[in-house]
Amino acid sequence: MARVKGGLMAQKRRRNILDEVKGYRLQRSKKKRVAREAIYHAQLHAFAHRKDKKNDFRRLWTVRINAALMALGLKYSRFINQLKTKNIEIDRKVLATMAKDRPEAFSRLVESVK
Repeated sequence: MARVKGGLMAQKRRRNILDEVKGYRLQRSKKKRVAREAIYHAQLHAFAHRKDKKNDFRRLWTVRINAALMALGLKYSRFINQLKTKNIEIDRKVLATMAKDRPEAFSRLVESVK
């Protein structure tokens, strides 16, 4: 019986790995062993940073809301507290979008909360 070397599948595996690391620098885009390790680390960072992204956006929304409120003479913490006491349930993403894209609607909301 003839010996099966498995050359075709090995080439296919190598090609798929190297396709995934297109754009990486130096050995990471050329050599299978280094590329596999680069993929592993990239996936680890991608998982962790998907979690971090949520915190980053919340911080951005807070900064945008606070900047818009300063122009109207109110502080962020007091504004959020007044929203909660008046049972107005608008999340920070919507508030930040209003403050950025529709400042007149945001100022009307702030006046209704004051």
